[in-house]
Amino acid sequence: MFFGEYPYRVDEKGRLPLPPKFRREMREAVILIKGTEKCVVAYPSAEWRRLADSLATRAVTPANLRKLNRAIFGSAFSVSFDKQGRITLPFPLRSYAEIGDAAIVVGANNYVELWNEELWETEKTSAEEQASQIIEGFEAQ
Repeated sequence: MFFGEYPYRVDEKGRLPLPPKFRREMREAVILIKGTEKCVVAYPSAEWRRLADSLATRAVTPANLRKLNRAIFGSAFSVSFDKQGRITLPFPLRSYAEIGDAAIVVGANNYVELWNEELWETEKTSAEEQASQIIEGFEAQ
């Protein structure tokens, strides 16, 4: 399980360290894809396989499944950790998520998100407001 948020510097080669406890869970390989909210999503290999298997069994038309596969797998990258515990963020993903020389690494249960600092602050505020509303709804029941 991944949780917490951690600020890190991105070096000139696009390398980003991940927290040691995240590296232990992810082991050798990480799959990176575009997140829906302008972030990069990092999956451990085992979780990525579960996601791929889940997508293959969805009840969607073959045409929609092909489009979904293209959208998800076509922009995915497999990266490994270097000896300093860094992964290299491919330029297309860095550009998509607007990650420059700094990033926020966020644990999100069974995966990790990599964010531009400003976009993360906006998203975090929005998520906290929405979570408060959900919790208030539970308490009212």
